[in-house]
Amino acid sequence: MAFKVPADITKAAVAAGCTKCNMTWQKLLVLGFLAGAYIAFGALLCEIVAGGLSNGTVTGPGGEVWKIALPAGLVKFAAGAVFPVGLILVVIAGSELFTGNCMFAPISVLNGEASLRGLAKNWSLVYVGNLVGSVFVAYFLAYQSGLFDGLPWAGWAATVANNKCGLDFSTAFLRGIGCNWLVCLAVWLAISSEDVISKIFSCWFPIMAFVTIGFEHSVANMFFIPLGIFAANDPAIAAQLSGAGVATANLMGGTGWYNFFITNLVPVTLGNIVGAALFVSLLYWYVYLRGPLCKTAPDKRGKQ
Repeated sequence: MAFKVPADITKAAVAAGCTKCNMTWQKLLVLGFLAGAYIAFGALLCEIVAGGLSNGTVTGPGGEVWKIALPAGLVKFAAGAVFPVGLILVVIAGSELFTGNCMFAPISVLNGEASLRGLAKNWSLVYVGNLVGSVFVAYFLAYQSGLFDGLPWAGWAATVANNKCGLDFSTAFLRGIGCNWLVCLAVWLAISSEDVISKIFSCWFPIMAFVTIGFEHSVANMFFIPLGIFAANDPAIAAQLSGAGVATANLMGGTGWYNFFITNLVPVTLGNIVGAALFVSLLYWYVYLRGPLCKTAPDKRGKQ
């Protein structure tokens, strides 16, 4: 067959999780940095596309400028359509992504092929690496490069970050569950694929879905929110945001960083863990690895 069946996907996920839980700390940090940067590239592309569409204009025959009010769903879909480049890079180029490892590590632990200590080492080091990689791209390649010095992109980045920092705990937690359920299904489908094009398509559809829906991804937020904070706290950019009526109250000064780490990242991360470990790892482990999948057919005397 040109792809793995579900039972074989489960076994491959266990093997991958075992490797990840036994990797050296240096390699985990480096690969974590790369994954954070890759997801940030997808998020950066998402901001550029959606931000530009949100302020579309057409010049009339007399030189007048008409504002195009695109449907909100179309803007969301455009953002979702380009964001998957991040996970495609993670899966094909190779790196360590915390949200994906919330699936790989638990299923290996459940199957007795990895330890809780290995899981804790993987999660903690990869999380730190993802954070550094995402913030690196946000600060140097998005903010310092001048891509968000003016409207509409600065306004879009600030609005996205401000809204994320305004979510209550339960909302952020539930959106985190939905996000990583879909993200890990994207990785699950990619495991089934035996060629690059199939892996790309496997990643694209579930990731497009979670972004378009509006779920919360902890590693993506490590890019989205810091970028909004950098823009909102830059005096030159802040003046433009104020003139355009863009809300930035959740991003200012120390409050912005508190909202990033505590208000958003904590509940979203917990939700991401539940979405992956419970709804993907545990359920597929139970179905395909915990005991027989089917009862044996009874013989003519009615015995199993």
